[in-house]
Amino acid sequence: MLLKGAHPMSRTINRVELLGRVGADPELRQTQGGTAVVQLRLATDRRNGEGETQTDWHTVVCWAKQAEAVAKYVRTGERVYVSGRLQQQSWETDAGERRSRTEVHAHEVIFLGTDNGNGRDASGDGDQPF
Repeated sequence: MLLKGAHPMSRTINRVELLGRVGADPELRQTQGGTAVVQLRLATDRRNGEGETQTDWHTVVCWAKQAEAVAKYVRTGERVYVSGRLQQQSWETDAGERRSRTEVHAHEVIFLGTDNGNGRDASGDGDQPF
């Protein structure tokens, strides 16, 4: 659907979906304003040109109730599905070096458990994803 007056080429999309394994137990933190936040390291695999498996690591950021659920239920090695948007973060180290990374800011996280079919939803709003 195109909004009235919007040119089809002016629309942009920032959406990412990942299905991978958690690299470390997430740690719940609080912002200065008291909002819960958790960063999740997620590994996905792909084949390179020689057919060898390569692992890519992604930083997934969850907020508020979703962050609390992720911290409570997700553990190292478990499979999770994440949908969200990409966001670039930049900062300066204590040594004055500029650093940056691309993060996935999650809209939806579905816990798929290990490989036993024990899946749970952490969308944060109580809606079922299916």
